[in-house]
Amino acid sequence: MKGKNAILILYVGMSLSLLLPVRGKAYIHKGQTPPLKDTIDTRTGKFTSNAIWIHPASRELTGLRMGPFVNMPDGSILTVDTTKCLISQDEGKTWTTYPIFRDTSKYSIRNERALIRTRKGTLILAFMNDKEKSVFNWNNETHDMPGAVLPTYVVRSNDGGRTWQEPQLMHRDWTGAIRDIIETRDGNVVFTTMMMRHNPGHHTVLTYTSSDEGRSWKRSNVIDLGGVGHHSGVTESTLEEMKDGSLLMYMRTNWGSLWETRSKDKGLTWDSFRSTPLTASSAPAMFKRLKSGRLILIWNQSMPQGKTNYPLRGGDQNWAEVFQSNHREELSVSFSNDDGRSWSEPIVMAKVTRLRTQVSYPYFLERTPGELWITTMFGELRIAFSEKDLIAK
Repeated sequence: MKGKNAILILYVGMSLSLLLPVRGKAYIHKGQTPPLKDTIDTRTGKFTSNAIWIHPASRELTGLRMGPFVNMPDGSILTVDTTKCLISQDEGKTWTTYPIFRDTSKYSIRNERALIRTRKGTLILAFMNDKEKSVFNWNNETHDMPGAVLPTYVVRSNDGGRTWQEPQLMHRDWTGAIRDIIETRDGNVVFTTMMMRHNPGHHTVLTYTSSDEGRSWKRSNVIDLGGVGHHSGVTESTLEEMKDGSLLMYMRTNWGSLWETRSKDKGLTWDSFRSTPLTASSAPAMFKRLKSGRLILIWNQSMPQGKTNYPLRGGDQNWAEVFQSNHREELSVSFSNDDGRSWSEPIVMAKVTRLRTQVSYPYFLERTPGELWITTMFGELRIAFSEKDLIAK
C-alpha cells in the first residue's frame, strides 16, 4: 500500500475525517472509546514550575532529567545524555556520571533514544548518532532528501553503566527517531527505529531483535505504507509484548489515529497493518505493561479534550501529502485490561498554559509497582502519580 493509494482523506472545514484504508476490512475496536467530554478544569489540579497544568493526582518531580530511565538493583535510577551515563541514588536530585564513548568526537546521542536493563543485567542503549547527521537539505520541488544520513547504533554495558563497549552500527539511513525497547518473556530484546525512503522522501518503521543480550541483531521487514514529505509515512513507534507472546506496535501517522501492526516471531516480521480507533495527533505515543498487568498508553490526542476541531498542517507534499493535526498542547493517558482490545476513556495528565508551547514525546518509568513517572522531551514535563488513583473504581 503506497503513496496516494494508501488512504483517502476527506476535509470538512477544519475537522479531519479518516476513511479506513482501501486494502483490508474495516477495523472496529471492541469496547471503542466513547466520544470525549470536556473534563479539564484548570481550577483544580496544580501547575509545574514551568507553568504546565498537571492532573490533581500527580506531583512534579523537580530537577529530574529527561530520560529514558531504568531501575537498578540497588534502588538507583540510570539514564544517559549526549555522551555520558548518569546514575542517581536520590531520585534524580544528584547524579554520578560515567563516559559511554572512548572518543566523543565520533559519537553524540540524540534525544530520541531507547534504554533497557535486561533481566540478566545488561544495559542496552539504542541511539541515533548526531556526529554523523547529514545536513537537513529537503528539496521542496523534488519532495525528497537523497543521501540523507542519521545512523542507528547500539551500545552495551555489562557492569551497570560504569563502562561501555564499542557501539555497533545497525544502519546508516536517516533515522527519524528511536522510541522504544523491550525484553520479551523468553529473553529477546527488540527495539524500534526508522529509515527514510526516497523517490519521494518519506519515513518507514522497522525493528531489530537480539536473542543474545544485544551482542548480535536481526533486522525486521521494513514497514513502508507510503507517503510524501519529511514528516510523512509511518514513524516513531512504541511496542509491547501481549499475553499470548505476540508483539503489538503502535505507529505515529498523519492519518488521524495511531496505526498498529503485530509480530508473532519476536519482531522479525510485522504484518496486519491497520488503523486503530485511538485518535491521535501526528506525535509519538508510548505504551507499556505495568506490574499490575494493565497496559498504559501515553499520547497526544488529535484534538484538545472535548473539542471537535484543531488547525491542520501539511497537504503540501513537503511536510506531508495530507493535512493532519499536530495537537500537542495536552498529554493524555489511558489504560487497558485486555491487551489493547479496549482502552479506558482518556485522562488528560498535562496541559500547556503558554502559547506556542507543547508537552509531547513522552518517556515512561514504573519507579516502583504502581508508582508511575512520565517525562517528556518537549515541554520538560516531569511528573509522578499512582496507578490506583487513576483507575476507575
